Amino acid sequence: MNVISSKAGAIFVPVSDIREAREWYCSILELEPVFDIISDHLCCIPLDNNGLNLVLDSKIYNEDSRFRNPTFHFNADDIHEAYQFMKDHGVELVTEIENGHWFNFKDPDGNLLMICKC
Repeated sequence: MNVISSKAGAIFVPVSDIREAREWYCSILELEPVFDIISDHLCCIPLDNNGLNLVLDSKIYNEDSRFRNPTFHFNADDIHEAYQFMKDHGVELVTEIENGHWFNFKDPDGNLLMICKC
């Protein structure tokens, strides 16, 4: 057994307003925003059945902590449908669909994120 697992448990995203971020991320992931706010600055949103969580954290947020490059991507089966969904939801799209495979967008705090065809 390895001392450190090769499995990631969480992806932390710095956000300025934890409640607004929970609403926004749940809306783009098509989840009900029922996840608890912990210690008035954390919200854990389960991303899969293997224990991976998206952790929104307003305590670590400042303008310098924003993602200027995508540090992870969300998967999509149909990249064109995902692009249109984000466009329809008024999300700030930073790129077009590139190489028929991925595009970048920003969350309300300016974090640069990616959706990629899986």
